[in-house]
Amino acid sequence: MLSSIAGKTVLVTGGSKGIGRGIARVFGAQGAKVMIAARDEKAAKQTVEEIQKRGATAAYHLADVAHWDSVLELAKATENVFGGIDILCANAGIFPQKKITDLTEQDWDNVLATNLKSTFLCTKACIPYFEKAGKGRVIVTSSITGPVTGYPGWSHYGASKAGQLGFLKTAAMELARYNTTINAVMPGNILTEGLESLGETYMARMASAIPLKRLGTVEDIANAALFFASDEAGYITGQQIIVDGGQTLPESLDAITEI
Repeated sequence: MLSSIAGKTVLVTGGSKGIGRGIARVFGAQGAKVMIAARDEKAAKQTVEEIQKRGATAAYHLADVAHWDSVLELAKATENVFGGIDILCANAGIFPQKKITDLTEQDWDNVLATNLKSTFLCTKACIPYFEKAGKGRVIVTSSITGPVTGYPGWSHYGASKAGQLGFLKTAAMELARYNTTINAVMPGNILTEGLESLGETYMARMASAIPLKRLGTVEDIANAALFFASDEAGYITGQQIIVDGGQTLPESLDAITEI
């Protein structure tokens, strides 16, 4: 157990579903007070109730993290409920699949705003709380898609995820004066509600291309975020870690067959 997590307040954006939901559950299990930011009230409420049933402390606030006023309200609401903010998990993201020939300017702007702009806005909004607390942690949910790999239909998503890594390099230097670190987790193929809806055959085909022969779980990503949030990781900043079961390692599909 990372004892430095207990009693801290963590704000998880996009925390009602998928990876964000996993992050919220894992931090709650470690004794953190969890504030979930989401747009879907039903999903947010269900996630909070699930965390509370496990004996942990959680609340939710409806917010659109692509807009500054909404982010400011979110930060203030977190302070009102839990007294401050110690950890930000900038996880909110969307990934509508559309090839470049079909992409509109609005499609592009929506993804960049939700995924990349929100990372900046939420980090900025949390700085006063980190300064007041004397330290802070920011963990960004990036992806292998964009920084390392590509996939047809996700040029806008890939650009947003690569952009997050560019942002955190300079942010790490600027946040250092507040004794705050910022790092990123880069998931590979993770088993979430959206992926399950594609069916067993699709998931089995995806898993076959991963050296560990399984899809990742939301807990795999959450545990990496948990480490970055801990005192034990206090001398790590401006870095990223790939959590993909070795997915990005093979030179070709032929390499997989040799395992």
